[in-house]
Amino acid sequence: MTTTKDKRAVSARPLPLNQILAGDCIEIMNSLPEGSVDLIFADPPYNLQLKGDLHRPDNSKVDAVDDHWDQFSNFAVYDKFTRDWLAAARRLLKPNGAIWVIGSYHNIFRVGAELQNQGYWIMNDVIWRKSNPMPNFRGKRLTNAHETMIWASKSEDSKYTFNYEALKSLNEGVQMRSDWVIPICNGGERLKDAQGDKAHPTQKPEALLHRVLVGTTNPGDVVLDPFFGTGTTGAVAKMLGRDFIGIEREEAYREVAEKRLSRIRKFDSEAIATIKPKRAEPRVPFGQVIERGMLRPGEELYSIGNRHKAKVRADGSLIGNDVKGSIHQVGAALEGAPSCNGWTYWHYRREGKMIPIDILRQQIRAEMEVDETRPH
Repeated sequence: MTTTKDKRAVSARPLPLNQILAGDCIEIMNSLPEGSVDLIFADPPYNLQLKGDLHRPDNSKVDAVDDHWDQFSNFAVYDKFTRDWLAAARRLLKPNGAIWVIGSYHNIFRVGAELQNQGYWIMNDVIWRKSNPMPNFRGKRLTNAHETMIWASKSEDSKYTFNYEALKSLNEGVQMRSDWVIPICNGGERLKDAQGDKAHPTQKPEALLHRVLVGTTNPGDVVLDPFFGTGTTGAVAKMLGRDFIGIEREEAYREVAEKRLSRIRKFDSEAIATIKPKRAEPRVPFGQVIERGMLRPGEELYSIGNRHKAKVRADGSLIGNDVKGSIHQVGAALEGAPSCNGWTYWHYRREGKMIPIDILRQQIRAEMEVDETRPH
């Protein structure tokens, strides 16, 4: 039985950041401070239920997932395992934390049901479509060309991180969809053991984790991977300026991951910054522009095309054609429109050129960002 004293002792321990912890993921997660992790990326055993060896048409053996860690005696045993590790993971998440779980048709539906049973709130299921999948050598089923990822927040009320603009930028300015075409891990990225064989049968490509972490974490966040394997999550987290915690019970995988991580270097802070959504930018009242003398009371502003003009007043309001109000209200009234973005609608004149007043707002915002980076 866990006492209040025991809980206080756990919460007082420092997080083992940027380390690979050896042992059972459920036991280790339960030993870490509650509510201390921003994001969990989990690639649990798929419980593939393979029956015998798999061979190619030329009779060569396929290096399939037949490791002991992927073997469970029945669905009940697998379900209990899923229930226990998801409960431990949810305990670790901060109130606004989230989880990604990846799986195949063998297990992802059972995992998804348990996520909902425990109070997680599913935001998306994402299809990772493999551009170079392994063929179905027996020819008795469709080629398994995808895996499914579930993205869920800790609860329905969680204010989870979603860097919408960053993902849109990754996708050439188009809204990111829930089907991601990314090749499986191969070539130089595929890690090998001392014998030249695959170090891990289900190594995930860094491109997949890059998209997950850029889209749903921020620099400095703590990312935990309870099935760390050869460390793809840790490698990408380290490059992107996130802290990671890895848990892996297999010594051979830990050794490969440690060597891999020792070669990784963090990108500089400017390189890992992402585009912020407009609503996340600091609010700048138009009155600040007047207070700072960037525009003067009595100065005239002009609409696009010079169709309308208005005069600046000392309190940050405008007056034009007997219409008084904010830059947005006056613009909307003059245009006969329900609304108007005054920052982009109004322009001021300097040296014969028309300049949008939004330039002044961006200048103030840039100064705010500089102030935030200075030591206080």
